[in-house]
Amino acid sequence: MPELSYREAVRDALSQAMRQDEDVFVMGEDIAEMGGSMGVTAGMLDEFGRERIRNTPISEIAIVGAGIGAAMQGMRPVVEVMYEDFLTVSMEQIVNQAAKHRYMSGGQLKVPLTIRTQGGAGWSPGAQHAQQVEAWFVHVPGLKVVFASTAADARGLLWSSIYDDNPVLFFEHRSLYPLKEEVPEELAPVPLGKGRVHREGDDVTVIATGRLVHEALKAAATAEDDGVSVEVVDPRTLQPLDEELLVESVKKTNRCVVAHEAVARMGFGAEVAAVVQQQAFDWLDAPVERVGAKFTPVPFAPAMENYVIPQADDVLHAIRRSVGRA
Repeated sequence: MPELSYREAVRDALSQAMRQDEDVFVMGEDIAEMGGSMGVTAGMLDEFGRERIRNTPISEIAIVGAGIGAAMQGMRPVVEVMYEDFLTVSMEQIVNQAAKHRYMSGGQLKVPLTIRTQGGAGWSPGAQHAQQVEAWFVHVPGLKVVFASTAADARGLLWSSIYDDNPVLFFEHRSLYPLKEEVPEELAPVPLGKGRVHREGDDVTVIATGRLVHEALKAAATAEDDGVSVEVVDPRTLQPLDEELLVESVKKTNRCVVAHEAVARMGFGAEVAAVVQQQAFDWLDAPVERVGAKFTPVPFAPAMENYVIPQADDVLHAIRRSVGRA
């Protein structure tokens, strides 16, 4: 099987969709000659030309608004918002337009729009370029929300997002772009709403998203040395959520840790904890533990940034608290 980085996997999904379907095109700031701020669309201008790899003005509300219009006219646009922090500028278009048209038209209109964006801390980008804001959009009916943690999942989930008839927010974490893994030669679509067990275990379930999947796997390996068997589950799509997979895992292990990089207060993990408590209360032998960033803007200084955002040790401490070994 070929080995692809997360960055290459996203590019491969975009390119394959564009080769097979002339209705698919990409637009965003600096995505043509520059290849995007993170190099994801590098080289695509040469293959597809300016009509399908379209540079835009620096206006997120215009980028998303144009994408909505194109989607409603039957195309399948993929728009790139350079940093997820900048989704705030296009919030009206996403929340009040893209999310509502299909419902308000009684299904006569579809909005097959994919909004790719990236973010996350770990490289000192500062408070305005390091947030994780996925929970905002999970709260909005009419939107689907994806957060892939591996190259193979990014490739398969992006394909499914492009061919979904609803608007999809597709989150990528900046620190994952260089990570490589073997992927199937043929692109395998990953259905939205289906999670993945990365590691099986018996004593505690860690439900993690994005970068924290990898931190959870590190913590699980350390916990194993202490005789604690950890199951690591990645929802992959936050909306729709694979509640069945998460609940079945917790019923198996009787304990649960929820981990994400976003601020813990009102984060996506709170919803997961509520689902687990509601559907697996009688199986829980300990309270659900939550791991997330501290309630502060992300600092610029590397030492402070690492203190604020969760690491493998934070997940490990939560695992130990759950099994009574803290």
